[in-house]
Amino acid sequence: MPSIQTENKIFSGQDESIDLKKIFSTLFDKWHWFLMSVIIFVIAAFMYTRYTAPIFQINAKLLVNDDEKGGGLGKQAGSLMDLGGILGSRNSVENEVEILKTRFLMEQVVRQMQLNITYSRKINLVSRELYQAPFRIVIEKGVDTILATRLDIDIKPQGKLRITSDHFEKDVTFNEIFDLKGVGKVKVTPGSDGVMPIGEFFVTIKSIDQRVAELMRQLSVGVSNKQVTIIDLGLAYPLPNKGEDILNTIITQYTNTNLSDKNSIADSTYKFIKERLNVIAAELGDVEDNVESFKKSNKLADMSEQGKLLVQNTGEFSSELAKAETQISILTDLEKYLKDETKNKRVFPTSLLPSDMVFSNMMGNYNSLLIERDRLLLGNTEESPFVKNIDNQIASMRQGILANIESTKNTFVLTRSKLRGQLASAENQISDVPQIEKNYLKLARNQQIKQELYIFLMQKAEETAISKTSNISVAKVIDPPKSEVSPISPKKTIFYALAILSGIVFPTALIFLINILNTTISTKMDISSQTDVPVIGEISHNDSSDNLIVANQSRSAISEQFRALRTNLSFFLKNKDEKVILLTSSMSGEGKSFTAINLGNILALAGKKVLLMELDLRKPGLSAKLGLDGGVGFSNYTITPNMEVGDIIKPLTINKNMFIISSGPLPPNPAETLISERMPKLIEELKEEFDYIIMDAPPIGIIADAQLLTPYASLVLYLVRQKVTRIDQLHLAQDLYKSGKMKNMGIVVNDIISKYYGYGYGYGNYGESVNEKWYKKIFKNS
Repeated sequence: MPSIQTENKIFSGQDESIDLKKIFSTLFDKWHWFLMSVIIFVIAAFMYTRYTAPIFQINAKLLVNDDEKGGGLGKQAGSLMDLGGILGSRNSVENEVEILKTRFLMEQVVRQMQLNITYSRKINLVSRELYQAPFRIVIEKGVDTILATRLDIDIKPQGKLRITSDHFEKDVTFNEIFDLKGVGKVKVTPGSDGVMPIGEFFVTIKSIDQRVAELMRQLSVGVSNKQVTIIDLGLAYPLPNKGEDILNTIITQYTNTNLSDKNSIADSTYKFIKERLNVIAAELGDVEDNVESFKKSNKLADMSEQGKLLVQNTGEFSSELAKAETQISILTDLEKYLKDETKNKRVFPTSLLPSDMVFSNMMGNYNSLLIERDRLLLGNTEESPFVKNIDNQIASMRQGILANIESTKNTFVLTRSKLRGQLASAENQISDVPQIEKNYLKLARNQQIKQELYIFLMQKAEETAISKTSNISVAKVIDPPKSEVSPISPKKTIFYALAILSGIVFPTALIFLINILNTTISTKMDISSQTDVPVIGEISHNDSSDNLIVANQSRSAISEQFRALRTNLSFFLKNKDEKVILLTSSMSGEGKSFTAINLGNILALAGKKVLLMELDLRKPGLSAKLGLDGGVGFSNYTITPNMEVGDIIKPLTINKNMFIISSGPLPPNPAETLISERMPKLIEELKEEFDYIIMDAPPIGIIADAQLLTPYASLVLYLVRQKVTRIDQLHLAQDLYKSGKMKNMGIVVNDIISKYYGYGYGYGNYGESVNEKWYKKIFKNS
């Protein structure tokens, strides 16, 4: 497995580049990781899509009457709506979209359909929501704040129920009321079909607010094209039929609310007109009685020609004066209506407004605020800050309307005064009109004013009644709610594709993460990039605990690699007197003793007389691996003057040409023991007797003992172990090589596991059984 190196080679003048062949070789070497990862992710995707409830998309379309853009509904009912201006404010698609998004509208739907209580049953090891449950949960008296509660209801024969919840378990019967913590007083009623269900069911009870919030997230409202007045409604829900009914209920509630707002304004206007009609009718009756009495008392059958001329001349003044009086009377009544504290929260009768667009818009906004206040009171108290805010806006707008009415009224009062003066002047010009006819003319004028006011109110009453009957909703369903055939979630193809992609990406990322975190030697490039010391031997991983691989498994891959190492030694030991091979490493555990034994054995098989010297006087391990007692050895020789070389040389049974000098008792001063004055003589005598002398020295990266033996060595084999030796420890080998402290030096890589350690040369396959189990290959260490 490759590791991440520094950006520049430390000991090479060439810049590093990305080796794609190496990367792909490394990834291909872990093909079983990818296979297992893809299988696991695909199984996970299958389990998720198999046991996750599908979500369906339900869509509907509404056509809205937009006063700004124009719409089909406006053209059909426009003539009727213009009679009294019943609608007040103007409609727009944007406003209706926001109304459909309101929480208040969804809350009404949740309460109406009891959507805060959902029923489900275990189907295919998972719970699935039911639309038509065989029983109903009825909350007789709920607590102020209902907590989300899940009930497990086990319905047994004879109508017995076992209800279980958190910290609650009870046996009840149908229609039996019981207390449920966090919910209130609850009972279970059987279904309307009369069928007694048997089995295990699950019921989830949530608060209205919580359920409204969930459905609001599932609801989508928007306008796909701003050039048209069509609103697109969408709802994502697990049950198509229930989702269609929910969306239908939202549309119905929306249209009913819209009609209710219009009718409330029409009802308020009609009531006000009827009250005024009763008053004006009484006044008109009194005036007509006075005219009749006046005629009888003065025996008037017909007006004189002079009186008729006066009526004709003053007709225009009287007509204008009557209109002014009518408007003043209406404005006075409206002013009283607005000043009446008992009517501050009632919708204003808009059809009696003067023809002033600014004034009409103010009243439309005023009525909208009153309707919004009534909606807020359905879920809030009078002391709510939202209601207080609306009240402040209503009071402020009411003062503005009163100021407008007073200003308009003053204008009509000035007009009336002017008309009265003109009328009086015209009457004074006819001085010869009899006094009786003058008095009659005053009565007739008063009668005309009252009559015109009465006719005006009758006309408005009829317009209001006609407008109310012609009220239609601002929106019309052009595409009723319908669920899509295929669920929108989960998408199996997408999940399987993501599973396969994740199955590839995950092990790739894991491999590269391991590379990034890896600080040990993994490939030949790791060695060549850090040191100039040549690699002269590569030994594969030993799967067995046998240290005598060459002796016991002479045709194994490791034996062949030691033969290759024996061949390479000939390039370094060219003279006959070059016989001493020193084995050292950066730290313990890198395979010096294992290499020494098998290298000695492979040299002995070639007919060479080989001596193994156990010179690690601090932590000897060579004798133990050979099963020998190291009681008498090198340390005895250095401290005993009369001891001969032959006294410490022991033959080995693994090969007649192999001998060993063990370390002997551990000395208190190992370094001084290695530089004993008897050491040069010992080496010279051994060279004469043996063809090869292999010194098993301590790790040079920890102590300096190995450097003390360097003067006697013809060749230094520096052992590194794959996935054990750290990359930075190779700097020590480089320093020793460059400084000349160890001139004739080579690296032996031990315990190679990775198949692609040497860029495709696989040691692991050579000499191994081809019948290796597949699961062993998958879980083999890399």
